[in-house]
Formats: sequence, structure tokens, C-alpha cells
Amino acid sequence: QVQLVESGGGLVQAGGSLRLSCAASGRIFSVNTMGWYRQAPGKQRALVATITGGGSPNYADSVKGRFTISRDSAKNAVYLQMSSLKPEDTAVYYCTASVRTGLSPWGQYWGQGIQVTVSS
Repeated sequence: QVQLVESGGGLVQAGGSLRLSCAASGRIFSVNTMGWYRQAPGKQRALVATITGGGSPNYADSVKGRFTISRDSAKNAVYLQMSSLKPEDTAVYYCTASVRTGLSPWGQYWGQGIQVTVSS
């Protein structure tokens, strides 16, 4: 019923920048918190950043000052501007959103993931 599609990943050199985008579509009544998680090889999926429906951001300590999360609520979209990238930022990045579809309770939805690779 709800699809999240990420774009903007790829290969970048250390110190470079990338901008990830994610758009939610489907039978959406309302979207609350949106965010990004990442999973590096051999590690668990971990929080990168979230942003509430009111626009309040929250960041993992490892990305504070380097990454900026934003959203366009009219488009049900969330963005992650990543700067000063480091090799340890290499991971599959997942978009997530808390979505209400019609009369259904809030549900947590995930994108398929997009690869970000930072070369040293």
C-alpha cells in the first residue's frame, strides 16, 4: 500500500558529498516521522537521522555536523545531504517513514535501500 523509493546513492571519494532522496507513495493519509538508517557489512542497521512531522531533526553522533536531513511534506519526501563523507559512512542506506493509510493505524515502512560507497 505504501512504497518508499530512494535515489541518489553511489560512489564518492572521501571528503565528497552526496544527496539522498526518498519519496513515499501509495494510499497515504498522513506521514509523521521520516528518516534514514544505514547498515554496513557485518553490522546491524543503525539510525542516521530522523525528522518529525514538525521538522525537528535528530542525528546520530557520528554524522552530526556533516549530514543534514530535511523534508518536503507536500511531496511526502525526505532528503539527506551528506558532506565530508568518510569511508566509514559506506553502507546501504534505508529510508523509513511512519505512515497512516486511511483509517488504519500508523505503520512503519521501509525503502529497499540504496548503496553509498566512500572510497579513501
